[in-house]
Amino acid sequence: MVDKELRERIIALIHREVVPAIGCTEPMCVALCTAKATEKLGCRPDKIEAYLSANILKNAMGVGIPGTGMIGLPIAIALGAIIGKSEYRLEVLKDLTPETLEEGKTFIAEDRIAIRQKQNCCDKLYVEIICSAGDKSASAVIAGGHTRFVDETTGPSAQADSAADSEVVALNLSLVHDFATTAPLDEIRFILEARTYNMNAAREALKGNYGHNLGKTIDRPLSKGIFGNSIYCHIISRTASACDARMGGAMIPVMSNSGSGNQGICATNPVCVYAKENENTEEELIRALTLSHLTAIYIKQSLGKLSALCGCVVASIGSSCGITYLMGGDYEHICFAVKNMIANLTGMICDGAKPACSLKITSGVSTALLSALLAMEGKCVSSSEGIVDDCVDKSIHNLTSIGADAMCKTDDMVLNIMTSK
Repeated sequence: MVDKELRERIIALIHREVVPAIGCTEPMCVALCTAKATEKLGCRPDKIEAYLSANILKNAMGVGIPGTGMIGLPIAIALGAIIGKSEYRLEVLKDLTPETLEEGKTFIAEDRIAIRQKQNCCDKLYVEIICSAGDKSASAVIAGGHTRFVDETTGPSAQADSAADSEVVALNLSLVHDFATTAPLDEIRFILEARTYNMNAAREALKGNYGHNLGKTIDRPLSKGIFGNSIYCHIISRTASACDARMGGAMIPVMSNSGSGNQGICATNPVCVYAKENENTEEELIRALTLSHLTAIYIKQSLGKLSALCGCVVASIGSSCGITYLMGGDYEHICFAVKNMIANLTGMICDGAKPACSLKITSGVSTALLSALLAMEGKCVSSSEGIVDDCVDKSIHNLTSIGADAMCKTDDMVLNIMTSK
């Protein structure tokens, strides 16, 4: 068993990285920064300037803003100034009303918002908001994490929440597995909140027509004639449905992972559906969810919060580990599942947050199930094939170095295509 002090640090890490969020986390991050700058200004601003990293722009351009029926950054920024409360973190816009929505639309129509790419920005996650009213102005900066306010006078190294820096935990897959499978149950039971949030989001999708309705489409008779009325069908339907609702602008919170609601959904719903239909115990579900979420957190430590690599790759690796555990797999089986995932999904690009993310999540979850089944048969992609290494942690770092470093030019090209259409 992992010793108590280390367990406490890992639990604190999970609490920081697995948090509720309403809507896509990139526009919510911008709205949060706007709310903070407005609070520092002390009144509603007349003008707002937003300077954003390329990855923030990419992930915020085409996604629905919850409760508004609108997409993109202008309405998120306007509402951040009008109703946003920084204490709400990634639920910053939860006080939205029809009246304040109209105020936000008016704010945009009056041309009070300027959005620009931050030049020579080294941080892929960077938001700088300057609010002004009369001769007064105030600013706020978020960098390195979706809720990580920094002191703009000294740069991103001056983190507002210094406790987070002191709680960095160097993870590896063996430690992740040991923690998830041996920690006292009462210490990790809180992870069931992810099930509550994210399965509720899947149910919410059935009440409307969100995004591309992928989850509902998979549930329809024609699809069941193709996929069958199977655990597989139910897993991809419930996962895609939650993504449909979130990306389509439903005013519901989801439990995010490492700053991404879709990653939180993808690390949660496949595990929950499999556990229910396989009649696993609550303890097994808790441990599988912990394994899934902590695996995703571990991979993101070297990949970074935002990258050219689609986050569904990371979260699907987590869910594959969780499902392998629920199938009765041991650590060796879980290592096999991870290697199988890396051999298959590496290279899937992130071209921004949008309703079509549900398609990529479905691809990731399908691969997660395939990788788990193959692992339970004792089959694993070998180190003579592609980027997979004998060491599972080296395999993971091969994946993340491709996503964080080698795909940087891909990221530039994707943004150029998106902004030139």
